[in-house]
Amino acid sequence: MTASKPQRDELTGTAHLDSTAQLMTRITSQLGTQLSHVRPDGSRRTPPQAPSAPPALVVVAHGSRDPRALATVHALLDKVREERPGLPVHLGHIELNEPLLTDTLAGLAPGRAVLAPLLLSRGYHVKQDIPAALATAPHLSARVAPPLGPHPLLVETLYARLVEAGWDPRPDARTRRTSGVVLAAAGSRDPDSAVDTARTAALLAERLGVPVVPAYASAAAPTVPAALRALAVRGRHRAAVAAYFTAPGRFATQCAQAAPWIAAAPLGAHTAMARLLLHRYDGTLASTAAAPAQRQLTSA
Repeated sequence: MTASKPQRDELTGTAHLDSTAQLMTRITSQLGTQLSHVRPDGSRRTPPQAPSAPPALVVVAHGSRDPRALATVHALLDKVREERPGLPVHLGHIELNEPLLTDTLAGLAPGRAVLAPLLLSRGYHVKQDIPAALATAPHLSARVAPPLGPHPLLVETLYARLVEAGWDPRPDARTRRTSGVVLAAAGSRDPDSAVDTARTAALLAERLGVPVVPAYASAAAPTVPAALRALAVRGRHRAAVAAYFTAPGRFATQCAQAAPWIAAAPLGAHTAMARLLLHRYDGTLASTAAAPAQRQLTSA
């Protein structure tokens, strides 16, 4: 009986010491947490804010009655999402397909956005239709990016499509002397559109090392058959048609049927196209951020 008394005291003392250690650990932990919110000078630190979502990218497609066009645009947007995970990517059409651009904009939460035209040159849609649609969405702080063309990434996509169609990436001297390309575009009455298309044709000519003649399916000259004849007069009988269209459709099919040799597929869901859309998005955001600083410097 007497021998067990110290043992019980020892056990009681050990239990008491354990509970005290746990209490001190909790106090130390709480103090550490509180001190982490205090700067060395005694002021309180601002809790870190959760990162905000980036401005939305709204890709503006023209729209087409050809179901292949809508499927192609969706595939391209999937590539954009793969290139930039976490970026909110939306689609709006000017006409013919849903969702229409006005409906897409109306469905966005208030905030910032960039409208990136899936169009290859300046023209009525870029200058009038898209800004008019944006004016119906006063809850958005948004800007319209430039059209996709001209740009070297477009040229790389055109080149890839020509090679896929059978263009020799390493032609000999004789092949170069007898070859040429017609860059077939939709056409526009806006002279700026023709300027942009001609610039793309010049960039593609540099890439290929052969003449590239712009031609149009409507609203402008020359037509694709006329451009092919002009190349033949120059001894360029080995002529290919490069489809300067974002997706399959009536105009792209019509131009391809005129090709005497190979006809390339439209630009489509190529990785370079996805990167170009993101390039336009980033450039527009950068110019937006630079504008207030520029205004401040001017006022100073």
